[in-house]
This record gives sequence, structure tokens and C-alpha cells, in this order.
Amino acid sequence: MISEIVAEQTGQNSTELFECMLSREKMGSTGIGNGIAIPHARMTSSDQAVAVLLQCNQPIEFDSIDNRPVDLLFALLVPDAQCKEHLKTLSSMAERLNDKQTLKQLRNAQSDEELYEIMISK
Repeated sequence: MISEIVAEQTGQNSTELFECMLSREKMGSTGIGNGIAIPHARMTSSDQAVAVLLQCNQPIEFDSIDNRPVDLLFALLVPDAQCKEHLKTLSSMAERLNDKQTLKQLRNAQSDEELYEIMISK
């Protein structure tokens, strides 16, 4: 689903995007615990980073570090050339998603717009 959303926004191939994320996931789960995953990958054919936040109606198994299913996924796909920015953004998002109040708001959000506003506020 994430790769299809990104492909629609960027014009890239969704299968290639999926393979990039899957390849990264095989190195170790990006499920950080507390029902959160931050799947991420580098893209070779883009010059613009793309982030996708998904709120799942039903939690999914994700091989998270705490073995809990995931209901919030923050995916980040960045160009190969933006390695430092990639790591900084991942760290920032992990910190943001570790905030109990933010998680509560995200889990209670009723629309894409509300999810977006929660993530850009503060």
C-alpha cells in the first residue's frame, strides 16, 4: 500500500519501491514497538523525499521489537544522495512517535488531514 501511494505521487514504479522497502526490512524489522513501525528505504530514481503515514483499522503483525502488532506506520523514502537528512528525519520521527500524547492523537484521528496536522504541529 505504501509503495502504491508513493508511486502515485512520484511516478515511480511501485514494485521497485516495494522491493527497496522489503530489502531494508530484511536487514531488521523497523517495528520500533508500541504499535509503531517506521519502514524506510533509499530510492535511486528520485531527487525528492516522500513520507507516508498510515493508520491501520486493524493492527498488523510486523515482527516489532516488542512483538506487538502495528497500527501506525510512518514510511520514509529518500533519494540516495540524502543520507544525512534521511537519518535525521528518521530520528526526529521516532522521537515524535514516542510521545504518548502524539500517539493518542494519531490513534484517534478521523481523517488524513487530521493525521497530517498532528504530525506537523508543535
